[in-house]
Amino acid sequence: MTGKDASANALHWKTRLSLIAAAVAVLTVCFAVRQFWGPGSANAQTRKGSPRTNRSGVVARPSNRAATAAARPARQSPTRQSPATQSPATPELMALVNGQQISRQQLADECMRRYGNEVLESIVNKHLIWQECQRLQISITEDDVNHEVERMAAKFGLAVDRWMMMLEQEREISADKYRRDIIWPTLALRKLASGQIEVTEQQLREAFESEYGAKAKVRMISIGDPKKAEQVWQHARANPDKFGDLAKQHSEDANSAAARGLIPPIRKHVGHDAVEKAAFALKKGEVSPVIHAANQYLIFKGEGQIPESYISSQNIKQIQTQLHDQIRDQKLRVAAAELFKKLQEQGDVVNVFNHPQRRQQMPDVAATINGRQIALRQLAEESMQRHGKEVLEGEINRLVLLQELAQRGKVVQDGAIDEEIARAADSYNYIKQDGSPDVDAWLKSVTEIDNVTIELYVRDAVWPSVALKLLVEDGVTITAEDLKKGFVANYGERVDVLAIVVGSQRLANKVWEMARGDATDKFFGELSGQYSIEPVSKANAGKIPPIRMHGGQPLIEKEAFRLQAGELSGIIGVGDKFVILRCLGLTEPIVQDFNAVKDELRKDIHEKKLRVAMAAEFDRLREAAKIDNFLAGSSQPGKRSSATASSRSRNVAPASFRGGTTKR
Repeated sequence: MTGKDASANALHWKTRLSLIAAAVAVLTVCFAVRQFWGPGSANAQTRKGSPRTNRSGVVARPSNRAATAAARPARQSPTRQSPATQSPATPELMALVNGQQISRQQLADECMRRYGNEVLESIVNKHLIWQECQRLQISITEDDVNHEVERMAAKFGLAVDRWMMMLEQEREISADKYRRDIIWPTLALRKLASGQIEVTEQQLREAFESEYGAKAKVRMISIGDPKKAEQVWQHARANPDKFGDLAKQHSEDANSAAARGLIPPIRKHVGHDAVEKAAFALKKGEVSPVIHAANQYLIFKGEGQIPESYISSQNIKQIQTQLHDQIRDQKLRVAAAELFKKLQEQGDVVNVFNHPQRRQQMPDVAATINGRQIALRQLAEESMQRHGKEVLEGEINRLVLLQELAQRGKVVQDGAIDEEIARAADSYNYIKQDGSPDVDAWLKSVTEIDNVTIELYVRDAVWPSVALKLLVEDGVTITAEDLKKGFVANYGERVDVLAIVVGSQRLANKVWEMARGDATDKFFGELSGQYSIEPVSKANAGKIPPIRMHGGQPLIEKEAFRLQAGELSGIIGVGDKFVILRCLGLTEPIVQDFNAVKDELRKDIHEKKLRVAMAAEFDRLREAAKIDNFLAGSSQPGKRSSATASSRSRNVAPASFRGGTTKR
C-alpha cells in the first residue's frame, strides 16, 4: 500500500496487528512451556498446531526451522506398495495423494523424528511446573484466565470476541489454545515467581526516559583492533567532516559502514552506560574518545539530539501501565528461566526417547519425571498437534515427487546426493586450500546451525533438489544469447549514478524540478539525503552500487544506460516507488575477454536456469496432483486423470520415505 493510498483506518489496524504480535511474543514466556497445561489434561485435550509457511525447496541448505515443504525422501530407493484401499473416513488416514495413503502412524513417526526432542523437553518442563504448582498448592482458576484475557483485550482497545478473532486470523491461535497454552502458563509462572517480578518506581522512570526521552543521533565506527581504532580516531578528530568516509572504509560493523556510520538513535538505559554517556555528551560535529565496549572499540560523531516526546496528561496513565507490564514480563522471562533451571536440577528426569537401551526396556515410555511416566503415545500426539500440519504438507509434497520419479523411471543415486552436497558447500564458500569443496566443514556447519542430523539434512533439503534436477535437467539449455547477456551483466560496463527514491509521484515531480534547477552532484546528494526513502542512497548522498545491464531492473537499466555523465533522468516508476537518477559516467568493463570466463559463465547460468526450472516443475506437479488432506480438511481435485493417478500410486510407496520439515 502506498502512502497516497493508505487510509487512517488501515494504519490504525496495522498498528494494532503489530501490537498483537508483540503481545503474543511477550506472553509466550518460554519455549519450554509454549504448549503448557496440567499433565492430567494433556492426553485428553486436542491441540491444533500452528502451521508454518511452506514452500517448494530446491536448495541444499534449509533457510529456517520449517525449511522446505517440498518432497523429502531419504537417499535409499523407494519400496513398492499396493494402492490405497482404506476409506477416507478412517481416522487413521491423514491424506491421499493421487490415491496413495499417508497414515496417522506414519505422520506421528515423522513428527517425532523432527520435533520429538523439542516437544519432549517442553512436556518435561510442563510437568515440572505443574508438579511445582501442586507442591505449593498454587491453582489457576477459570476466572483467573477469563480476567487475564479481558485485560489483554482491553489493553488493545478491543472486545474479547474481537481480540480472539484477531488472534485466530492473524496469528493462527485459536481461543482454546490461547487460553490453555499462553494465558494459563503465564499466570502460573507469575504466581510461582511472584517474589521476583516486583516493578520499582526507579525502573518505571528509566523505562519512560528510554522510550520517550531524548535520543542521541550519532555516526559510529566499530573496530576490533585497539591500535587501528586509535589511528582512525586521530584521523576522525582531525577531520570530522570525513567521518562518514572513515566509517565506510574502516568500520567492521557492516550496517554502519554501508550507511557511512549512521546508526539508529541511541536511547538511555538500554545498553552500555559508557556508550550512552559519550553519545549524549557529544555536540553536533564533535568526535568522541575511543570507547571499549563488547570487545569492540567504538568512535562516535555527534549528529545532534532528538528531543523528548510530548506526552499528554490523558495518555500518561496508559503509558505507565504498558511500561509496567513490559518490565514485569521481562522480569518474568528471567525468573521463569531461573525457575526452570532449578526444577530441572532438582527433578529426577529420565529420557527414554533418546536412549536406545531404555527404549528396549520401556518401549511405550518417552520419559519419566520424578517417577511419573510420560507415554510415547503422548509424545506422538503432542508432536502431531504442534507440527502435524506442516510435516504432513512435507509428506504430501514428497509423495508428489516420488510418484513423478517412478512414472518416468528415474531414481536418485547416492553419487548425485554427494554432488549436490558438494555444490552446496561450494556455493556457501566452504572451500579447502586446494580449491575443492570442504564437504565435512559444510556438513558440520549446517547440522549444528539447523540442529539436525546429516540424515535429516539429506532427506529434507538435499534429496528434493536432486530429485527435481532429475526431472528437469534435460530441458535446460544455454543459448548464445544467454551467454551474451550473462557476460554483459557480470563483466560489462556499468553506469555509476546517484539516486533518489520517493514514494509519491507528486513528491517526485517536486524533487526532480529542484534537481534540474541546481544541476550539481553535491545538490543532488543533498536532495537524496533529505527526500530519499531508500536507506543506501539516503545515507550516502545518493550514491548506490553501479547499475548493470540485464540485472533484473529493465526500466531503470534502460534509462540509466541512455544517460550521459552529468545528465538527469526522467522520473522512473517502479512499483509504488519513483526513482530519479543522476549519471556520473560509465565504469570500465570488468573483463573484456569473453573466452576467459565462458566456462564459468556457462556453469553459473546453467545453475540459475536449473533452479528456476526446478521451482516451476515442482509447482506444476503440485497443482496437477489430486490431494485430499484430511488433517487440514482440504481437497484438491488435480489435473490428472484417475487412471493416471491410480497407475502412479501402484508404482511408488511412502513407507521408507517419511518427510517433514527440517529444523533450524
